[in-house]
Amino acid sequence: MTMRGLVLLLLAIAGLTVLPPLAMAQSQADSGDSSSAAVLSTSTTHPQPDLTYTRPTEKTKLHNYFFDTLGPYPIVGAALAAGINQADNTPPEWKQGAEGYGKRFGSNFGIAAVSTTTRYALAKAFREDTLYYRCECKGFFPRLSHAVISTFTSRRGDDGHRVFSFPALVAPYAGTMTAVYGWYPGRYGAKDGFRMGNYSLLGYVGGNIALEFLYSGPHSLLSRMHLNNGHGAQDPGSQP
Repeated sequence: MTMRGLVLLLLAIAGLTVLPPLAMAQSQADSGDSSSAAVLSTSTTHPQPDLTYTRPTEKTKLHNYFFDTLGPYPIVGAALAAGINQADNTPPEWKQGAEGYGKRFGSNFGIAAVSTTTRYALAKAFREDTLYYRCECKGFFPRLSHAVISTFTSRRGDDGHRVFSFPALVAPYAGTMTAVYGWYPGRYGAKDGFRMGNYSLLGYVGGNIALEFLYSGPHSLLSRMHLNNGHGAQDPGSQP
């Protein structure tokens, strides 16, 4: 995927994330439901999130794994990426038409599935919690920094202290390398897999930024999964 294609994909994912909740918010503007705007208000109706770290249960992690692997977001993401690849004719050996689009969709979905499986499996082996926790810090740049740093870190131990995450770093490249040596045309090699993995890693960064800043209130799909975790991440300057 080209850099232009990656930017278009991130913008499309952001749009898919924010448009349905915004429509819901407009229809319930006077209902008093919490939203990202409500966080900025002075109302005391809704309690602040508990900053005490609570390690997710195995059931929660299993649920999140299936959602991240087979849920609507990876399917829509694969469809959008396939459309961009189709427009760029990448790889050209798959040609155009419905058959070419099907190959590109299956490839992108497979890459995402392998990446997600690798991340969860290695996180299990390293006893890490790689779920995303929104920052309770204030200001645009501290929250942006938190989103970017969270791409390369995870939580470990009962206190949830943050550590550099080998699973989070390896997972994007595991997916693209599998594609290169599993089903891509023979002319592709490790260099191409590494390049594609860089784009996948940037995709994770963009996804975390979207999760940090976009609406994820009680009426969004995110509220049904870990990405709307009730326990916020502590301010970067505080102790776990």
